[in-house]
Amino acid sequence: MIYLDNAATTPVVPAALEAAWPWLTSEFGNPSSTHELGLRAKNALEGARSRIAAWLECPASDLIFTSGGTEGDNLAITGLALANPRGKHIISARTEHEAVLETIGFLERVHGFEITWLTVDSQGNIDLAKLTSALRSDTTLVTLMLSNNEIGTTHPLPQIIEAAHAVGALVHTDAVQAAGWFDLRVGNNGTLVSGVDALTISGHKLGAPKGSGVTYIRGRLAVEPVLHGGGQEFGRRSGTENVAWAVALATAVQSLPDHEPEALRVSALRDEFISQVLATVPQAELTGNPFDRHPGIASFTFAGLNGETLLLELEQRGVIVSSGSACAAGSNDPSHVLIACGIEPDVAQTSVRFSLSHNTTAEELALAATAVTEAVASVSGLGN
Repeated sequence: MIYLDNAATTPVVPAALEAAWPWLTSEFGNPSSTHELGLRAKNALEGARSRIAAWLECPASDLIFTSGGTEGDNLAITGLALANPRGKHIISARTEHEAVLETIGFLERVHGFEITWLTVDSQGNIDLAKLTSALRSDTTLVTLMLSNNEIGTTHPLPQIIEAAHAVGALVHTDAVQAAGWFDLRVGNNGTLVSGVDALTISGHKLGAPKGSGVTYIRGRLAVEPVLHGGGQEFGRRSGTENVAWAVALATAVQSLPDHEPEALRVSALRDEFISQVLATVPQAELTGNPFDRHPGIASFTFAGLNGETLLLELEQRGVIVSSGSACAAGSNDPSHVLIACGIEPDVAQTSVRFSLSHNTTAEELALAATAVTEAVASVSGLGN
């Protein structure tokens, strides 16, 4: 099997599972308890927080452990929007993940927020001039993802942050797909996310178990909790913390390769794969920005073909891929990201996303490219 659906989820790193195991078995204490078992759990939790803080170069107290990207986006967006009453105006784009879109929809529907939706071009790029002109004195929050989970297009976060901060607005970025591939050191002035006010990470996209995640919220910015209760996580996220998954997440983070050389290496593999597909499959059209894109994502449309049938043909050839976001699986609707890019619905429904991991090899991609050619020929009625 050649697994090329890593944007949907990644296998758990063995070291992360091993690190979590004691906290699922003998070390079962509640980190809020004051007895020895509880104190050991508390120390493990805070040790995990400190390790992730070192990776992000931020104070450990700026990190909130969550159940993943969806909760993290809800916490950051709703929490900041409701707790910072500068105004009720939010700026975002229709190409965001459903966790962002639905959270913004909730704020609009229930709390009366006004939303400015930035348009994107055919490659999923926003217009910085339009963003700047959309900013107002009552803009509370700008939320734009670092790298798109379907087409891979990367937004210019430094310019977005600079423009928003110039008028006093906060900036959140969904970095779920970017973690492990981009420099997410929020405390370093030279990174893409330097100065961002909130950032969301999901563990299962970087080798930690599903149900793990962490959200960065800068300093002591006021946050209205989404979950109310005992006041854990500095009063920002109540509920008994999942110590095992926090330890697993910190271990997975520390197992990641150095992002800069790794991004260059995998980008080269991705580009060779893209070239092979485009050269051998006339129907294939690359989606997203061909240059400013996620190192591990190559997404195509195949006009005139049945996308679901193509996925099945690829699976029969041992290549596991998806048609887009796993969160939209089972829906008959075309990708909202591709529709926002101006792609016709019938063409959008033919999309196939190939997403690489740090372990994907050139040999696997060569075999996958051949499988794409064969699968397209079969679906087109040209195969044997």
